[in-house]
Amino acid sequence: MKMTGAQAIIECLKKEDVQVVFGYPGGSVLTLYDALYMSEFPHVLPRHEQGAIHAADGYARVTGKVGVCMATSGPGATNLITGIATAYMDSVPLVLITGQVAVPFLGRDSFQEADIRGITTPITKHNYLVRDVRDLPKTVKEAFYIARTGRPGPVLIDIPKNIFAEEIDFEYPAEVNLRGYTPICEGDSQTMNAVFDELKFAQKPLFFVGGGLNLSDTSEIMRKIVAYTGVPTVSSLMGLGCVSSDDPHFFGMIGMHGTYAGNMSTTETDLLIGIGVRFDDRVTGRLDQFASNAKIVHFDIDPAEINKNVRANIRVIGDLRWTLEKFYQKLQEKPAQEWKDQFKPWLEKLSGWKKEKPLTYKKDTDEILPQPVIEKICEITEGNAVMVTDVGQNQMWTAQFYGFKHPRSLLTSGGLGTMGYGLPASMGAKVGEPNKKVICICGDGGFMMNCQELMTIADLNLPVKVMILNNQSLGMVAQWQREFYNSHYAHSCMRTKADFVEIAKAMGVPAVRLDKKEEIEAVLKKAIFSEGPFLVDIRIPEEEDVLPMVPTGAGLNQMILGG
Repeated sequence: MKMTGAQAIIECLKKEDVQVVFGYPGGSVLTLYDALYMSEFPHVLPRHEQGAIHAADGYARVTGKVGVCMATSGPGATNLITGIATAYMDSVPLVLITGQVAVPFLGRDSFQEADIRGITTPITKHNYLVRDVRDLPKTVKEAFYIARTGRPGPVLIDIPKNIFAEEIDFEYPAEVNLRGYTPICEGDSQTMNAVFDELKFAQKPLFFVGGGLNLSDTSEIMRKIVAYTGVPTVSSLMGLGCVSSDDPHFFGMIGMHGTYAGNMSTTETDLLIGIGVRFDDRVTGRLDQFASNAKIVHFDIDPAEINKNVRANIRVIGDLRWTLEKFYQKLQEKPAQEWKDQFKPWLEKLSGWKKEKPLTYKKDTDEILPQPVIEKICEITEGNAVMVTDVGQNQMWTAQFYGFKHPRSLLTSGGLGTMGYGLPASMGAKVGEPNKKVICICGDGGFMMNCQELMTIADLNLPVKVMILNNQSLGMVAQWQREFYNSHYAHSCMRTKADFVEIAKAMGVPAVRLDKKEEIEAVLKKAIFSEGPFLVDIRIPEEEDVLPMVPTGAGLNQMILGG
């Protein structure tokens, strides 16, 4: 079947069951965009390439499908860098198609030429430069296979301008055979016996669940394991929602802004079983004090993560879809009630901590505090919304005070901490899940980094609800400056003459300002139940902190508590 390279790409996308692409046109990809136009392939046009890739990222996280993003050469491609690094750190499956100058002009510093393959090598799972149009179908097939298998991640295909116009006899490969890339699926069954034996003799075990459960869609089997054994469970930021917040065995997020019960349980546990987690520095605090009384078990698909930060006594390598099922089967060799009786005193101790020192905030104030705002949003949505956050205090307050009940219901930049992620990612999430309520929580700093995407949201009439927790500062930066830099607010103040409500209206999004405590419920209901997009500018105190907080260099039991 004769067709151009551009047409071949469209056919490849159809073969991969891609429903929508996010992208921004430019000179080197005009032939590709003409093919998109002629085929009427679904496409979302953001107002910045960074908006496109964050939207593709949000789409991928909420659906579990591979997100697809397109950009032109040079600055178009380099504008994707932050989004690529964001997806790479959080293991999000993306395929990125960038234009490049024609093959004869490569390496000559031609107009809008950039070595995007070289630039992105450290932040992609793999990348390609296509020099022969005949390689296109095979390359696209491989890219999707690599992006979605094993530990997911972004894959970039850089395509010179002339390749889009050249013709080939199109044939899409039926399978992929890559020497040197064999994704791990099944693991070693014997390791299950070792974990089982450790759990039999443990008195204070703890499940620590992370984003790997979301990526592998194994939350349901994890919930069965928790229910069967009665083992207390904590979560990383990326694992919130994998075990429901209202499960009596769940004790919240651990780490720098973790719960008291969660952090103390990590300090005292004698068997910590990490499942789909990286043990990153925001979770562990001071490494030599992290779970220092415990044996460590680490379930992960990527052998490179084992012993990278925390030394594991038992490593369980394999896809969680295989390892957790095998683990559950092994656990059933002992009756559920015996497991529960074994761990009952430990569970009661954690429940006491949770009751004694819950997450809290000032109640006797006339100011609008962010914590009750998040709680009210949770109440109105019954914990069923897709919450997309930016980065900073808004992210942590959402993690702490929204009761996540479902997997893939928190979308946030965890590893890279990318400000400006929230708004475009919420746009992609809504495209991916049109029947779910999508709420974007951001600060005034992060909002301004990609606020242009309000135009896209308005033009597509996407009912995304944007809540700006506006403390007129870079909130987390200012908090650190208060705590550790003698309140030297070095360029963290963002008091401005700009009016976010009017900015939103000018871009076509209805908006209101919330600055009276007694109006919180009414305004939030108006926004959440409105038919189209809506923005609320919520004025909160400048000096409200995210607490608890574990200072850098401290152990998880050395928390600065709130209340």
